[in-house]
Amino acid sequence: MIEAVKIWNEPNNKSHWDPNLDPEWDLFANMTRLAGQAIAAENARVPRVLGGMSPIDPHFLKRLEARGVMDHVDVIAIHGFPLDWNLWQIDEWPAKVDEIAAVTDKPIWITEVGVSSFGSEDVQAWGVKKTAELLIGKVPTVHWYSLYDLPKTWEATTRHKEAEGSSYYRHFHMGLLREDGSPKPAVEAYAPYAADMGLCQWFHFEDHRLDDAVAWMKRLGVRQLRTGLSWADSFRPDADRWFDRQMEALADFDVTVTFCFTPEHRGIEPHHTSPPQAAEEFAEFCAAMVRRYAPAPATRSAYAAE
Repeated sequence: MIEAVKIWNEPNNKSHWDPNLDPEWDLFANMTRLAGQAIAAENARVPRVLGGMSPIDPHFLKRLEARGVMDHVDVIAIHGFPLDWNLWQIDEWPAKVDEIAAVTDKPIWITEVGVSSFGSEDVQAWGVKKTAELLIGKVPTVHWYSLYDLPKTWEATTRHKEAEGSSYYRHFHMGLLREDGSPKPAVEAYAPYAADMGLCQWFHFEDHRLDDAVAWMKRLGVRQLRTGLSWADSFRPDADRWFDRQMEALADFDVTVTFCFTPEHRGIEPHHTSPPQAAEEFAEFCAAMVRRYAPAPATRSAYAAE
């Protein structure tokens, strides 16, 4: 079932939103307001989650509040990777949550937290346990990123690439499972917390890992999952068929589904991080996905009717 819908991903990270095109986040704020309205019009019971901040920044949240965004979201999401990319220690996690709690009365979810195995698989396993101890009970929802390592033949979703040095390559080592599906020590460390700390796993278009991922998550006892439906992918041939297959496979989990990624031909610039030429088009995509996969109780989705 759909537990919540998330509007974009890491809008204050230039790997996901281009600050050169929207330096004050005015375009992002307008897009989020429209998307929040469109989602609520389809199903007012579905919580709307603001795209997870990375870095965690109360000033960014206040900026969006001044632009009216908080009236159209129900949950604030944050992301953190203190052993890999953030300039703070893992023990500071509770204080980072408190920084955001000080500027909002909305629930705070951690929809991505992780530790890479780039330097050591044992360090990653320790990081799973430490993260669970720090965050389970501190916030109502935590998603560990991720189940699988990113295949090395794919690009990490970043605009920095090799200029980041080892930071770029850490993207490929965030999984509890290696690229070939074999388990790392982190799987054993994660298993005792699986019912209380969900997973964040992105599935690419026609992702070959989908069925195995579902089997692993059920074996581990995972209940909550965060994933995405890409606006850019919606323009591919047979997009609805793939979206249906993905959502049907994930039906046994409480899913937070993220809507993001600008189609190249609909961006101000041809890149998935670009603000759209018409924010209304993104809002229409959000509405269509809610209508299809999380319709209001009095209606039936086209997906359910097929």
